[in-house]
Amino acid sequence: MATSNEPLLTDPAADANQRKGHSSRYWLFFLLVTAVAGVLIYKYAVQPRQQETREVALDTKERMAAKPIATVVKVVSAPSSHELSIPGTTLAYNEASIYARASGYLKKRLVDIGDRVTAGQLLAVIDAPDLDQQTAQMRSVLAQSEATLGQMEAQEHLAQLNWDRYKILVAKGVFSRQDGDTQEANLQVAKANTNAAKSTVQANKDNLQRQIVLQGYERVTAPFSGVITARNVDVGALISAQGGAGGASATIGANGNNQGMAGAASSAVSPSTGGAQGGAMFSLASLDPLRILVSVPEIYAPYIHLKQPASLAFEQFPGQMFEGKVTRTSASIDPSTRTLLVEVQARNPQGKLMPGTYVVANFAPPAGLSGLLIPGEAVVVRNGKNMVAKLEDSRVHFVPLQLGRDYGDQSEVISGLQAGDIIVQNVSDEIQENVEVEPRYHNVKADNPKRP
Repeated sequence: MATSNEPLLTDPAADANQRKGHSSRYWLFFLLVTAVAGVLIYKYAVQPRQQETREVALDTKERMAAKPIATVVKVVSAPSSHELSIPGTTLAYNEASIYARASGYLKKRLVDIGDRVTAGQLLAVIDAPDLDQQTAQMRSVLAQSEATLGQMEAQEHLAQLNWDRYKILVAKGVFSRQDGDTQEANLQVAKANTNAAKSTVQANKDNLQRQIVLQGYERVTAPFSGVITARNVDVGALISAQGGAGGASATIGANGNNQGMAGAASSAVSPSTGGAQGGAMFSLASLDPLRILVSVPEIYAPYIHLKQPASLAFEQFPGQMFEGKVTRTSASIDPSTRTLLVEVQARNPQGKLMPGTYVVANFAPPAGLSGLLIPGEAVVVRNGKNMVAKLEDSRVHFVPLQLGRDYGDQSEVISGLQAGDIIVQNVSDEIQENVEVEPRYHNVKADNPKRP
């Protein structure tokens, strides 16, 4: 029997593990924790991610298989009260730039912008001393030629008396035949001289009359009744034969535009170009009646006729309508704009309406045209044609159409559609020919009441 003082026997492998610091129980616990962590990571991280991926793929597949959603509207008839409204521009009935025909200095100026004048009224007086002197000289030349004519007539009378005497004496044999022929020749020369003198007198009279006419241009008068819309001269200005102003005169003008530009009239006061000659002295416009030019689309051209009434709306007179009447048309369609130029005249006795202003001419609804209204955004251009996406049995078909008036958010359709047709309001890239869509009704009840 061994005594208590003998040493205990131990396992060498256990001693080695104890020396490394890890037991088998430690490793078992480590493996268990690792397995639990893996399960948790898969359940709360990997598995939700896989589920989300599957849902996204399924949703994408469903979306690709789903029909495009389209907002559709019903085509409605245009109200019968819709007039044919066309913008236009007002023009003066007559408008002229007044030039001078006499050169000199402006002696008097009797009118200014805004003044109403009558035909033949004196507008200005030009001081032209050179022209006056030439007229006086022409009078002297005429008097001299008339005196010469008197002398020639006296010589002709004397030659006639001599020839009468010689004619008798030659017949009696007192003078020779040669002497008689000489007296007859003298008479013919005297008559020729008299005729030449008469022609000279007539020429001098014509020259004097022309000079008097030119002298009359020193008085500048109005060719017709109207309103002075511009003046470009002042007293003391040098006036050329073309009517231009020189010197330091001021240029005062109002809008005399006769080109149909829409806009408000404006007045300007600016210094002259500094002694440059040329240009009009005044501008004169006749405002009663007033012309209104409008361009009617060719689809409505057959419905415009002479003496047709038109209501005119001006921006400066809101809520007030003026009556006009069609006076003439161009009788041809402008190929560049496909419009008919129409002139409407309106009485303007008080001069309230001004040329150059913007106006809207309203004509009665054309008889025989049953216009339809569709949203303006529904119109698309395909192959250079105006088209809309028409819905038939939930499928899209693009149809061409002919448009009429444009009301901004709505457009008038002349042909191509019928009242009650269903069209797509906003055509997107998904809306293609013969594509089946899911309609969303905007202004029309669906056939299926369960639809929104």
